[in-house]
Amino acid sequence: MPITPPFQIRKECPPGACVCERALLENDPQADLRVLRLTRDEEKRLIERIEAIATYAELMRLSQRLEEQLGVRLTIAPGPNEVRTVRGFAIELSPRPGLCRKTRQSVPAAVRRCLDAHPDIAYAILNAHDLLGQL
Repeated sequence: MPITPPFQIRKECPPGACVCERALLENDPQADLRVLRLTRDEEKRLIERIEAIATYAELMRLSQRLEEQLGVRLTIAPGPNEVRTVRGFAIELSPRPGLCRKTRQSVPAAVRRCLDAHPDIAYAILNAHDLLGQL
């Protein structure tokens, strides 16, 4: 018997359209349902907020809030090859049951747009990973 949480949850994706494994959450009474709080409207607001970020500190705070509120880890790191553009960064949300495939694509895309708009954030990420060294 599925559990009904006390908050509004994301509508289920059409069968076969997503690989979110939502059924694993709904059938487990001990499951962490926080990720289902990210409704489509909330996702749109999240994307807008990510695109409006202007500093590295704001980006790190948003990443921390995603983990606290939804249990989802956002990782942003230089990719395995050269980083000449923001495409060289590895940006991803940790896979987790209930996290929609579209969300796993749209959040990193929004972060890339943010980095395009604010190259100083990209430099701060590189510096945090000690790729710029003591220049």
